[in-house]
Amino acid sequence: MKHRHLQEGPELSSAAIDDIIERGGWEDWLALRDRTDADRSTAERVLRVCEARRADPYAQRHHLWRIYAGKALA
Repeated sequence: MKHRHLQEGPELSSAAIDDIIERGGWEDWLALRDRTDADRSTAERVLRVCEARRADPYAQRHHLWRIYAGKALA
């Protein structure tokens, strides 16, 4: 899936991460998982993006990723 906020380069922006979580498919999530596992700054950014939606009970994808990124940082 082509995401509107993706740019060439080693880092994903917060907007790109939010786009992948909200609109991405399975392969997009696998790529984000691999980046989150390999790069602490990506895991921190994922956690920050997901914390912003913590109060939204309908943002279940973000809740899942918040838990995953938290465990990756532990």
